[in-house]
Amino acid sequence: MKNIILLHGAIGAKDQLEPLAIELKQNGYTVYTLSFSGHGQTPFQTHFGIEQFALELEQFIKENNLQQPTVFGYSMGGYVALYLAHQQPTLLGNIITLGTKFEWSPEISAKETKMLDSKTILEKVPKFAEALQKRHGQDWELLLQKTAEMMLSLGNKNTLPLSDFAAVENKVLIGLADKDNMVSLEETTAVYKQLKNGAMYMLPNTKHPIETVDSKLLAELVTRFN
Repeated sequence: MKNIILLHGAIGAKDQLEPLAIELKQNGYTVYTLSFSGHGQTPFQTHFGIEQFALELEQFIKENNLQQPTVFGYSMGGYVALYLAHQQPTLLGNIITLGTKFEWSPEISAKETKMLDSKTILEKVPKFAEALQKRHGQDWELLLQKTAEMMLSLGNKNTLPLSDFAAVENKVLIGLADKDNMVSLEETTAVYKQLKNGAMYMLPNTKHPIETVDSKLLAELVTRFN
């Protein structure tokens, strides 16, 4: 059986990937999931950001004695997987991403962080605030704050600039939802073109949130690629 690790996005948690996990198990995979620190009621660590999350993924792989596991990363999860692959070329197996934001600038970061203001969320979309609290616990507002700080930092200095992708040796499948309002086709294609062993796919009639994804279709794409 093949091993696969599923990685969630920013202000997400491993429970969001359960529908995909179910489909992949039916396709013969042994599925592993984890919530990064500060997410899904996993305690915060001293550091917060891509480097820290990559370290946690590395530790998870070693703790579970996994040999070059396949990794699926949704949104931020894809960024973390590719960052780790660039840092440690032999640790991961194949990588599949979906809806990963690769292009960062001060302007882009400022736009994205506007949606992470907890006071605005509490006032205008209280049901979303309730869902965040249920998923992440009492520190959900701190998670939003730290995520905003991470995005602003990426805007000032992209942790994984475009030129780095040319050094990634892994077989990589880059994915995008056709109605994604956060991630552009241009930035996704730019990364795909840099990869030595890259392929690309697009999910039809799908938005950025993982909840809009047809898990059965995505599992089939992952299985065929892998």
